[in-house]
Amino acid sequence: MLQVNDNRKIGIGLTLFGALFLFLGVLLLFDKALLALGNFLFLSGIVLLIGFQRTLVFFYRKGKIRGTVCFLGGMILVLVGWTVVGMIIELFGIVNLFGNFFPIVLSTLRTFPVIGPILNIPAVARFTNVLVGSILPVSVTKR
Repeated sequence: MLQVNDNRKIGIGLTLFGALFLFLGVLLLFDKALLALGNFLFLSGIVLLIGFQRTLVFFYRKGKIRGTVCFLGGMILVLVGWTVVGMIIELFGIVNLFGNFFPIVLSTLRTFPVIGPILNIPAVARFTNVLVGSILPVSVTKR
């Protein structure tokens, strides 16, 4: 069983708040302060969640360099004030860095009580499978 220590709990919280602030920053017409705060919280949450050494190894893997450059370059562009361009480049970096985790997240979300039945609707399931680029089993029961 996986032990969740205090650093991991704080890391999960910081990562979730970072994603929330990024979402709110985009929703509020690319607000520079919210996007910068979201970037900082997301990155510090990742460091606390998996550790500093593993974060460096993850971001500087040979196959992930393009995603790392785009992610960090997008963060710098957001801080400079080019929020729309920075977020587009940063989104490209996030997809390159964390794209392998999307099928895992989707299969986990399908087990949740409220969102699981919505994601298990056949049309939605096909769409999300195509979106994440995987062949996940759809657990739809016939009535």
